Amino acid sequence: MIVVGGGAAGIGAARTLADAGKEVLLVEADTRLGGRARTEHVDGMALDLGAGWLHSAEHNPWVEIAALHGFELDQTLPRWREQWRALGFSQAEQRDAARAYTAFETRLRKDPPPGDRAGAALVPDSPWSAWIDAISGFVNGVDTAKLSIADYLAYEDAATETDWRVPAGYGALVTAQAGFLRTALATPITAIDRSSIRLKLQTPRGTLEAAQVIVTVSTDILARGDIMLAGHDDLLHAAAALPLGLADKLFLAIDQGADELEANAHLLGDPRSVITGTYTLRPFGRPIVEAMFGGEGARELAARGLQGAADFAIEELCALLGGQWRKRLRLLAGSAWSRETHIRGSYSHALPGRASARQVLSTPIDPRIRFAGEACSATEFSTAHGAYKTGVAAARALLG
Repeated sequence: MIVVGGGAAGIGAARTLADAGKEVLLVEADTRLGGRARTEHVDGMALDLGAGWLHSAEHNPWVEIAALHGFELDQTLPRWREQWRALGFSQAEQRDAARAYTAFETRLRKDPPPGDRAGAALVPDSPWSAWIDAISGFVNGVDTAKLSIADYLAYEDAATETDWRVPAGYGALVTAQAGFLRTALATPITAIDRSSIRLKLQTPRGTLEAAQVIVTVSTDILARGDIMLAGHDDLLHAAAALPLGLADKLFLAIDQGADELEANAHLLGDPRSVITGTYTLRPFGRPIVEAMFGGEGARELAARGLQGAADFAIEELCALLGGQWRKRLRLLAGSAWSRETHIRGSYSHALPGRASARQVLSTPIDPRIRFAGEACSATEFSTAHGAYKTGVAAARALLG
């Protein structure tokens, strides 16, 4: 058996097959495992450039996996709904914005606009529409105009608000689960030939053969046709209806004055702009600021490069904390997921009217080939735990 893609879904699939006694090879196009869960160690700190929160911890399999591998979990809850010291976002404004968001979600549930387009539920000329789109960018990787209402609500109804972190790195935890698995790195699959009894997988390094295959690559890779797969047009069209949005992170080192900032406090850069960052101050008590940009903001700052994005983030923080912070902060690390050749983005969202594409993507056409990944999850897409669960489910389906 071969599993294509070494992210959370691929690792879940390969581990399940191996634990069942099957001979399995995990094939990854990149030079590392983990996919969109990636931990980098910088200045002695484990920094998660991709997945960073164990969302919905009550039903997140990575909680148990962390215990098995001896990874500590930090159960400090995120403070995304708070604006530290109400800087640049008064308490009255926060209440108004929260009411606007509640009204928006109520319309999605009780009086959804035709066309399944979430952005159509925004109140015209509302002062908080940009804020709502910025939130959507962080959560979905895209603004509400490109988002399916049905898809959005499916996730919201399944998720809890119990989100934990891994001080040693979520990406490190994901790769630890790969453990003893046999792997082939730097081996992109370019085609799967179904014409024989055994499947033939073409790679730049030669041809691999397997009786069964699980494909866990991103929807953008499938939709681009990076893997030639005859007879799967409906599935590839479904992948195109589930494009990857974009969310990127930056880590800024605090060279001076770290004790002036409250650990794990939160700031939103500009609640009146869709191009803004969300900032966690001193996560785990470390001398850093963790910044995240999503949707339109992420694409704008990706175009500026890491240093350009860092300059933007520092200016936003200086506008809130004071100009003295300009010399105290510097770029430490950052992501650029849209430039990752074998991924091309962050996490999937369903286009308006296309929420059913998730079911199409996860329904096999050839019984020897299964697809898995966060985009195949009906309710836990965009998460590492949703991806892992789909990988396990695909493996169990092949095991029978």
